Amino acid sequence: MNWSLRQLIELLSFPVAMAVGQILFKRAATQLGRAEGMSWALELARLPTLWLALALYGAATFLWVRILSTVPLSRAYPFAALAFVLVPAAGYLFFHEPVNGRQMFGTALIVAGVIVVARA
Repeated sequence: MNWSLRQLIELLSFPVAMAVGQILFKRAATQLGRAEGMSWALELARLPTLWLALALYGAATFLWVRILSTVPLSRAYPFAALAFVLVPAAGYLFFHEPVNGRQMFGTALIVAGVIVVARA
């Protein structure tokens, strides 16, 4: 299967949207105080960052359905795994979370797998 430019842009945009959503969820988590129970849920519900993340996830869902209207699931799904590459990198860049050698090796395997699928 040859990819059209539109398909490639959409296939690469999906994991980016998912990763940005995860960054926003993490940001919302860091904005929470020490509340518990219902007050925790109410505090969370008041955060614009959470709503932005949910809206992005909703938009990404519509994008995914659009992708699947032209690309077989078995060919498209490995691209979703790129989020597993982007999220740890973003965690490192934005939240100074550690990344170890095993994570980097696993990330390289994911990228290699996506390349294999993309060329198949």
